[in-house]
Amino acid sequence: MQLSRRAKLPGVIPVFGRMLIDPGKTAKFHPSWCRNSKKRIIPCIIQGSWRYPLPSFWFLTWIAVITGIVPKMAIRFSSFEFYKSVLATKETGKPNTGGVFIAGLGAGITEAVLVVTPMDVVKIRLQAQHHSMSDPLDVPKYRNAAHAAYTVAKEEGFGALYRGVGLTAVRQGTNQAVNFTAYQAFKKFAKDWQPQYANSELPSWQHLMLGGLSGAMGPMSNAPIDTIKTRIQRTPNPSGERGFTRFMHVTKDLVAHEVFHS
Repeated sequence: MQLSRRAKLPGVIPVFGRMLIDPGKTAKFHPSWCRNSKKRIIPCIIQGSWRYPLPSFWFLTWIAVITGIVPKMAIRFSSFEFYKSVLATKETGKPNTGGVFIAGLGAGITEAVLVVTPMDVVKIRLQAQHHSMSDPLDVPKYRNAAHAAYTVAKEEGFGALYRGVGLTAVRQGTNQAVNFTAYQAFKKFAKDWQPQYANSELPSWQHLMLGGLSGAMGPMSNAPIDTIKTRIQRTPNPSGERGFTRFMHVTKDLVAHEVFHS
């Protein structure tokens, strides 16, 4: 199946989006940059940029992000189209709203198991390590994405790269289910509101706006799961806790020390 230019656009846009938000993600893992609790993300980024050379700060995990997001986008959209074809109704040849939701859920779970979980573990380890990037004598533990993956697998076992896979599957599944369902609903509303596009595609700028709106719905629906998942993947697990025990321990620690709003 050959994809049109508009169909390829959603796979390209996230690359640039992640490259822009990566400094904020990096700042989130360095509480030493934001010791003042009243500071928000923008002051944290400014402080981090001041402390470290700007290129190093901005591009700290770009390789991990880009090398992970390309196969993730490929798996997400190809699996979504596959699940849509399986769930299509005989009358219309397209899935209904429930079918789109299930197809998005399946696509999110598929990408979580195949790509997202090990990519997240590597990315989070790179972002969370504390060292002075302006001091050449202070060598970081993880030099790059490949070295981080090798080191984690060597020191903690290959299974460590799949730490938090259950929560990642829940996060990605709900994220894509809400994302694709909202996008289809917004697109239908836009076509109903503009009858001239009833039998044709919407303009590219409208696809862009609708994609941005629907993309914001997913993270809003699963922010608590994402926070807990990140804490589980961020640190080693010397006590060997597994599954629900590890989930409850991290959750209780998060609520006890950082209050519920964290």
